[in-house]
Amino acid sequence: MENLIDINGQAQVKLRTPAPKKPVPIIIIGAGGIVRDAHLPAYTSAGLEVFGIVNRTRSKAAALAKQFSVPHVFDSVEAAVKAAPKEVVYDIALMPDQYLATLQALPDGATVLIQKPMGESLDEAAALLQLCQQKKLTAAINCQLRYAPFVHVARQMIDQRLLGEIYDMEVRLTTYTPGKFSRMLPSTNDWKSSIIPFIIWI
Repeated sequence: MENLIDINGQAQVKLRTPAPKKPVPIIIIGAGGIVRDAHLPAYTSAGLEVFGIVNRTRSKAAALAKQFSVPHVFDSVEAAVKAAPKEVVYDIALMPDQYLATLQALPDGATVLIQKPMGESLDEAAALLQLCQQKKLTAAINCQLRYAPFVHVARQMIDQRLLGEIYDMEVRLTTYTPGKFSRMLPSTNDWKSSIIPFIIWI
């Protein structure tokens, strides 16, 4: 049963977004740290099936597949597409300069989740949009904070007008990035790709 939160006796809101009524298998393209530390644990926690992992370095994909009990490993997108179930979601967890080639390799009409950012420039974002439209892809950029429990609750409170009419909003983000990770982000673009999703969360 869905957990509800009581708001000062005035209304009840749901803590989490509803689970999919008809979940479909997932093929993850990429086997880096974000897949190991975020995507696979989240899918496991949600009870979603990961059909396979794709990576050019097959051993990296195989190691993650073993750790998370994923049944299939592929070293190319083409091989994964050939073996994919009829209904599947492709989770592209690569660097932005690989998005266009990866999307080209997917079948027309595929369902795709693309890791942020949507390219490194407006021109790249426009090219991605055009390709998704040409191939009739059902595609989304991974701005997962929009579905975080506290954002989900805040959105319901706004919709139910529990906060009155909103004229202005201030968001404070407090985060901790250890020094070793800070040194891994040398350019401004690296920071922008992480900060933008915090701006568009509502």
